[in-house]
Amino acid sequence: MGHPANIYSLVADIGGTNTRVALADGRRIIAPTIRRYANTDFPGLESVLQRFIADEGGVDPKAACVAVAGPVRDGRATMTNLDWTIDKETLARATGAETVAILNDLQAQGHALGHIDPSNIRNILPGQPAQPHAAKLVIGVGTGFNAAPVFDLEQGRIVTPSESGHANLPIRDEMELRLCQFVSTAHGFPAVEDVLSGRGLERVYAFLGREANDPRECAAKDIMAGCADGRDDRAIAAARLFTRMLGTVCGNLSLIQLPFGGVYLVGGVARAFAPHLSGFGFGDAFRDKGRFAGFMGNFPVSVIEDDYAALTGSAAHLVGLTGDTTD
Repeated sequence: MGHPANIYSLVADIGGTNTRVALADGRRIIAPTIRRYANTDFPGLESVLQRFIADEGGVDPKAACVAVAGPVRDGRATMTNLDWTIDKETLARATGAETVAILNDLQAQGHALGHIDPSNIRNILPGQPAQPHAAKLVIGVGTGFNAAPVFDLEQGRIVTPSESGHANLPIRDEMELRLCQFVSTAHGFPAVEDVLSGRGLERVYAFLGREANDPRECAAKDIMAGCADGRDDRAIAAARLFTRMLGTVCGNLSLIQLPFGGVYLVGGVARAFAPHLSGFGFGDAFRDKGRFAGFMGNFPVSVIEDDYAALTGSAAHLVGLTGDTTD
């Protein structure tokens, strides 16, 4: 397979377990080029990208952008759950691209807004009409937890990074206090991510087992399966508690950022919970802000069900950098 040189961009989404790489024509991901690589098979990102380039017949991209599950500072990224460090020099060397960029994975999700097929967006809570350039908020719930506000300015889109998942968990009642103490005993600090993530759901399940003097462990996928088919009462209780805390945290973040343009939940756990959020009390917890309860109705909430949104966002970010509006 061959591709013309200096026509396409290379984009990658680097998770803790797998890296997905693809070519993009402007903002459009070329679906047949999407490839997934197990990170454990490679010593670092450079070798992953070199493999992809070889698999695509030696393609010579004009630009490259990678989305990283970890903090990015001064063009250098450190993975949260993987012993890789990534910088622009490495990215340029690996791809031969003239323009390179590194984003936090939530930043990439933010850049994807407006470029996702509406059929891949599930509405959870209605909101009020807003201006096209109103602020938005992307909240990632998956292996970890994070959030990124999205601002559309005259100069272009800005998606600011954060590490919201490492802030303290909110506490509203005695059960949530005991949950925080349970998480603190195991991990030393009751962070949002310790509950609102895939492994966090497993901790909620274990906590409820201790509360019932019937300790059992269960994998996140099995908890969701037990919740979906109704066979595991503890799985349902864990999902309800998880959902209420997710609604509280999302509501808090919304008051901080005022995303009149919408709140968008992304990530594997968010997608798994999407059918259950309404029934398990997400909306009530989201709006439970005292005299600001009515004000919370300004913020629509949706779940993005496009698993490749970070690739689309990386491509859109490169379009902003290069000025290439090809789609």
